Amino acid sequence: MKIDFVGKRYFFISVSIVLMAVSIVSIFVKGFNFGLEFLGGSEIIVKTNQAMSISEIRAKVKDIAPEFEKARILETKAVGAGDEHTYSIVVAPRDEKGRLRNYQPDEKTAVASKIEEVLNAKVVSFNEISGEAADEIKSLTWKAIVFTLLGILVYVALRFKFAFGVGAILALVHDVIITLGFFSIFGIELNVAAVAALLTLVGYSVNDTIIVFDRIREFGKKFKGKDMASIVNDSINSVLVRTINTSLTTFFVVLMLLLFATGSIKSFAFGMTIGVVVGTYSSIFIASPVVIKWVKSI
Repeated sequence: MKIDFVGKRYFFISVSIVLMAVSIVSIFVKGFNFGLEFLGGSEIIVKTNQAMSISEIRAKVKDIAPEFEKARILETKAVGAGDEHTYSIVVAPRDEKGRLRNYQPDEKTAVASKIEEVLNAKVVSFNEISGEAADEIKSLTWKAIVFTLLGILVYVALRFKFAFGVGAILALVHDVIITLGFFSIFGIELNVAAVAALLTLVGYSVNDTIIVFDRIREFGKKFKGKDMASIVNDSINSVLVRTINTSLTTFFVVLMLLLFATGSIKSFAFGMTIGVVVGTYSSIFIASPVVIKWVKSI
């Protein structure tokens, strides 16, 4: 059975526009729940056999130092950990001028001791990232994404035609914006692992798109003179089973990670779970319509 993807393209493009608009509004209004790598500060990991709620921990640690009043606290209990509970406490100590600073060695010792005392827990790690390092990591991250997109544009434009490259980039920008929008809407921590998921998503999505483009080129040469919309629709249908099988295989793997993983792995799994769905969608309904509009013949 042949599905008329091309005939329904305007409906799906409208859906994408709405999702992108909602994502952009959330990104600018609500913002992101940035991880320690992007914000800077101190992360204290504690372990205890006593189960505690986040509000209970906050009430116990808020008087340790001023920065603990606004601490970000998460439970990172891993599967198979038994009765052991692990909590992450992230704080941002500042100097007299309000600038982010690191704890001095004696301060770290005092803070760790106080946390162990009030929580009856053991501090297993005390990690710090300066504000300057966080800003540099954030800058390098966005540059990596931009240069990746530009590299893909050049590659696809050289392998096919420039319009194909534009179609691929529009699809990838669509994927990245919507995936970032989901991070913002659901408040999932945006950290280095999440960025790794975004870059993986870009590669995964463009691979799907190139397979469709390659079939369009093949059918265009094979059926010269045939309407481009028909060629695109036939091309999508011819690779549909392969695309669905590949996407479902990847989707269920990352979904299991999302359901059972904790910490930074959860951010990676969340990005990949959303990205696989959005990337498959865009390779069919976003990249291909650009080819119909701008490419009249192969």
